Amino acid sequence: MKTDFINAGSIWRDEQVVCEDGIITSRNPNDLHTFVAKIVEEVSEGKHHRRAP
Repeated sequence: MKTDFINAGSIWRDEQVVCEDGIITSRNPNDLHTFVAKIVEEVSEGKHHRRAP
């Protein structure tokens, strides 16, 4: 899938968790603990201001 995402214009980052513009992603199920911790962190921070183009 990495190649498909890159070909579609995405920026691929090989990190456990990536958070950008309110979207939280991870690489695979092995990153679940870090992924869930990031979700908890973001929700705990409260409402984020949307950065619309």
